Amino acid sequence: MLSKKTKYGLKALTYLASKKDQQPVQISEIAQAENISQKFLESILLSLRKSGFLGSKKGKGGGYYLIKDPREVLMTDVMRILEGPIAMVPCVSLNFYEKCTDCPDEASCSVNKLMLMVRDANLEVYRSHTLADLIA
Repeated sequence: MLSKKTKYGLKALTYLASKKDQQPVQISEIAQAENISQKFLESILLSLRKSGFLGSKKGKGGGYYLIKDPREVLMTDVMRILEGPIAMVPCVSLNFYEKCTDCPDEASCSVNKLMLMVRDANLEVYRSHTLADLIA
């Protein structure tokens, strides 16, 4: 299931991407428009800023803004930053692989085979969509 952090992060990113002038937007405006707790949104936007998706400006007229073109923001990148590994189990993760302690042989594991298919299907969707697709 998608975490609230990721859901709210996607909502905030689409809100910012839909702003044509790309001027800084205050957290309170995004929180109110998208019905998100302002305190929770602050930590999400900070993660997105540290990851290079957003810029911020302090003071009067300040707020957050996109620093990348929405067509360049791949959903794989957003999902990994906000959600973590795309794979549902660590033994099929591309970037966060861990051997399962309860599985003697991944090659014959039915769960592993299924989760590889799920991971690949999810990756196909995330790789083929950008932030621009979400606001179109």
